[in-house]
Amino acid sequence: MRFRWDWLRPVVLAPYVPTIGPVHPSVLTEDLFTDTLTAASTDRWFLRYDKDIRWSDSKDETVLVESIVHRSSETLIPTLSRRGVGMIKVHLYGIEPSSVLAATELAQKLSAEHGASKSRVVRFLGPESPGGRGTRIQLKDFRTALCLPPDGPVRSIDEWPAGVRGTFADFAEQMASDGFVFLYEQMQAGTVGPVLTAVVDGRVAGAIGPMEIRPDAIGTPQLMPQYFGVLPEHRGAGLGRLLWRAAMHWGQVNGAAYQLLQTEAGGPSDRLCRSEGLTSLGFIYWQAA
Repeated sequence: MRFRWDWLRPVVLAPYVPTIGPVHPSVLTEDLFTDTLTAASTDRWFLRYDKDIRWSDSKDETVLVESIVHRSSETLIPTLSRRGVGMIKVHLYGIEPSSVLAATELAQKLSAEHGASKSRVVRFLGPESPGGRGTRIQLKDFRTALCLPPDGPVRSIDEWPAGVRGTFADFAEQMASDGFVFLYEQMQAGTVGPVLTAVVDGRVAGAIGPMEIRPDAIGTPQLMPQYFGVLPEHRGAGLGRLLWRAAMHWGQVNGAAYQLLQTEAGGPSDRLCRSEGLTSLGFIYWQAA
């Protein structure tokens, strides 16, 4: 099947494509949605611009093509993830009140058919929505202003003395819930780009990385998402802002055109990005089905 863009485009409130995630508005096209259907027809196949290709040799989530609902007032795109207990997500592009019920019923039906223990309806809001909640999609455009290097104790982990580098393992353990144990494993394997770190009293207190640039769907260089965190005892001292500005400086100097970020609406990272002048592109939130 192919999507009718005259049906789909009016109800895409935020630039988010199932299994791909947030995309730059300039690449939000019918073809991008259709690419996900092509990927679903080939087991364990990644789209060449899929950000998850950095971490795995197989794609966990796939579109259930035969169960898509596509009509003028709404489009429902279900996906299946087999990770853990399994999850069905129905991405709802539609503004009619009846669309929520239709998406919920589809999610419940597919969950039973595929033996998934969880099911969700994924919904979207536009950037100016007064009820913005869930996750905000934010855009940092490196072509609009100069990103100056930060003035503080931030540099790549490889540039610190051995004694400082050795404290990253403890930092990663303390920040395990933010994914840093996984990142540390990748760093040890030498499979990721630079990781920028903030050091206090000879120990890693915060980090952001890996720093990597990959082409998007139309070949524009995009700074990829990073793991980002500061130890609780060092929060509130400006280290997070120093790390973030260092990352943006790295991205601009190394030729990235932009970065897309996802931040919890109202959370610390969200407030940081808003104060740094990023552009809000909309919101993603979900409800149990």
